[in-house]
Amino acid sequence: MTATLDDFHRLDLRIGTVIEAHPFPEARKPALKLRVDFGPEIGVRTSSAQLTRHYQPQDLVGRQVLAVVNFPPRQIGPVRSECLVLGVPDPDGEPVLLAPDQPVPNGGRLY
Repeated sequence: MTATLDDFHRLDLRIGTVIEAHPFPEARKPALKLRVDFGPEIGVRTSSAQLTRHYQPQDLVGRQVLAVVNFPPRQIGPVRSECLVLGVPDPDGEPVLLAPDQPVPNGGRLY
């Protein structure tokens, strides 16, 4: 399937900083519950992310991440996931987070 530039522009991909990260034992697959600050325009959003293989909750706090912020919220157990934190698979298929290589303002849009 081929995507157009208009398709890409419909996705709102933003940088945010993880301000809280906690284990999410109610999830079917091992996951963490994140609260991510996307700056004053978007605010703080919650996300459920299957990141337990490479990340401990305390190591994620203060880390910048890239996320889709305009998908509709999804209810995952007791958590309302309001953004999709993005990663790419390692050789075993486990997610590795995408992030800028230097600090940038929260809410910055990918272009």
